[in-house]
Amino acid sequence: MMADAPRSPFRPAERPRRFYTAVAAAPLESGFGVTLDARALRTPAGVRLMLPRLALAELVAAEWSAQEGVIDYGLMPATRLAFTAADRLGEARAATAAEIARQAGADLLCYFAEAPAELTRRHEQRWGPMLDWASRDLDLQFERALGILHRPQPQASLDRVQVLALALDDFALAGLALAAGLFGSAILALALQRGVLNGEAAFALSRLDEAFQEEQWGVDAEASDRTARLRDEAVMLDRWFRALA
Repeated sequence: MMADAPRSPFRPAERPRRFYTAVAAAPLESGFGVTLDARALRTPAGVRLMLPRLALAELVAAEWSAQEGVIDYGLMPATRLAFTAADRLGEARAATAAEIARQAGADLLCYFAEAPAELTRRHEQRWGPMLDWASRDLDLQFERALGILHRPQPQASLDRVQVLALALDDFALAGLALAAGLFGSAILALALQRGVLNGEAAFALSRLDEAFQEEQWGVDAEASDRTARLRDEAVMLDRWFRALA
């Protein structure tokens, strides 16, 4: 039996030195894991990281392989998400689903701009079809609002979001929660999870307002870097869900 790799402390600020040479995705007793020099990677809780699909293990393994010199967890979103799913979701499924429903209660896609006319047009053209999809395919009825004042959503739709979330396994549920927070939209998160949108498209829809403002006023370097990091996270989530399919 393989010995286990040293447990990851999962403390990004410490940036421990890379202590391994070879990385691989490998079968374990009841799933798949990541091995570092033939030793199984452990989660921060001290258990072997056990993933349900080989493709998911390969996604995590690629992040460990990409580390140079030190281990920077800030550049390892799939690893962080896998650790969260493995260590925390089992006892927090109901709370996680409730948080996704809370996001749905103030879903970004329900707040259409009153002005300027071009931004209103983009919302109608790009967000409208997603609301139609949610209604048609997921039986989620959302109320549109003009402007930023909060508009309560039907409780039946919020309850339905929780049902859809709880139907997922821990790894898909963790991804859905991360996506809902990233996009400010449970609708976009569900569309990504179900393959209706890819990561790039979902991220673009989540920042229509920001993109419009950038067209008017330009982009500063700090904001551009942050956008790039968030886009990379959206692309990772796309790969995450496809690996679970």
